[in-house]
Amino acid sequence: MNQLPLARRVQIIQLIVEGNSLRGTSRIADVSINTVTKLFLDVAEACVKFHSKTVANLYCKELQCDELWSFVYSKDRDAVPDTPGIGSVYTWTAIDPRTKLMVSWYAGLRDQNSAYIFMRDVKARIRNRPQITTDGFSAYREAIDDTFGSRIDFAQLIKYYGGKPDSSDEERSGKYGDAEKRIITGNPDLRKATTAHVERHNLTIRMANRRFQRRTNAFSKKLENHRLSVGLFATYYNFVRRHATLRITPAMAAKVTNRFMTIEDMVLLTHQFPRGPKQKELYI
Repeated sequence: MNQLPLARRVQIIQLIVEGNSLRGTSRIADVSINTVTKLFLDVAEACVKFHSKTVANLYCKELQCDELWSFVYSKDRDAVPDTPGIGSVYTWTAIDPRTKLMVSWYAGLRDQNSAYIFMRDVKARIRNRPQITTDGFSAYREAIDDTFGSRIDFAQLIKYYGGKPDSSDEERSGKYGDAEKRIITGNPDLRKATTAHVERHNLTIRMANRRFQRRTNAFSKKLENHRLSVGLFATYYNFVRRHATLRITPAMAAKVTNRFMTIEDMVLLTHQFPRGPKQKELYI
């Protein structure tokens, strides 16, 4: 079977992780969309397996968690009712604000079940008792209590848009917002209770992954491919991309690895983690 030269495959993945759509990549690299699609799926699946195996047994003093909105196939107002995998999708992310490592992610709904899946994965990757800070979404409380129990220092940053509920009408009018820090479990340091780093990281995802841009025709058509795109980004962000502040990659800062990976290394992961049984991908 014909295979693109390694340099051309590296070019295609480089274009994708830097925010180009698949069809835009096919035009720039002068290859067919089917070739780009197949390479994306092969490399992305290998990256998901590599990241799951490598980002483990971490020591994290702090973790910040948040959810990032996007959609698959169509927005909610245009989605067919009771059709799974279509409509709003939230990508749950957890980062270490010290090393900027993207510890865990999960693309699903913004509900209790997704919170459980996400927090169980977070717990499986760390070996110590960290301080976790989230926004005020109630699903975090049950999920963290179920997975960590009392072995966690957990605080929530409750944001009020337009002022706190007990504010007078005069105080609330014209006021952009306010925030309150609450201790939920353990003894967290409220001075460090913030979600600023993970929210900034969400912006990085939106800029680097065309599927997350709010006005685009490059949105995902299948939930599984949307998840694979996040896995591709996570490996690139953690292991390849030099962080502007750290001057090294987040994986190096977290002592997961001692060297920079390259896009070529990502492409060659397909030999170490081959894709499963071939499936016919009609939409990407």
